[in-house]
Amino acid sequence: MDWKNLFDEKECEETIARINKLTPETQHLWGKMDVAQMLAHCNVAYELVYTDKHPKPKGLQKFMIKLFAKNIVVGPRPYKKNTRTAPMFVIADQRDFEKEKERLITHLNKTQRLGSEHFNGKESHAFGPLSTQEWNTLFSKHLDHHLGQFGV
Repeated sequence: MDWKNLFDEKECEETIARINKLTPETQHLWGKMDVAQMLAHCNVAYELVYTDKHPKPKGLQKFMIKLFAKNIVVGPRPYKKNTRTAPMFVIADQRDFEKEKERLITHLNKTQRLGSEHFNGKESHAFGPLSTQEWNTLFSKHLDHHLGQFGV
């Protein structure tokens, strides 16, 4: 499946337009997270790139993640509904909708401005170096899955 190219300004803006359709009252079509938690959950993918907030897996743990999760995350197939997520992506506490929405849009704009070449061969948190296409799939597929979860 082809995913939106979030390194392209127009396609990034189309994704941001979907995010802007969300309101604090938007209900999920499946899953347990409310809309603010979902936005915070989506922000984790960018925190892994732009911050040191989350410890990096090492040794056997990193090997197992690469072996079992990499193709699911950066491969072409859409995520299945209600698929388990990594512990660092679990958002159980209440979050501020506007703050999380603003953070996500800021992350998207930063990623688009940095451009595909910035990400080509860049080391990911758990998967090692990724190609530009793999980075785009990681970001775009995840957002598409969760925006679809909330009907936008």
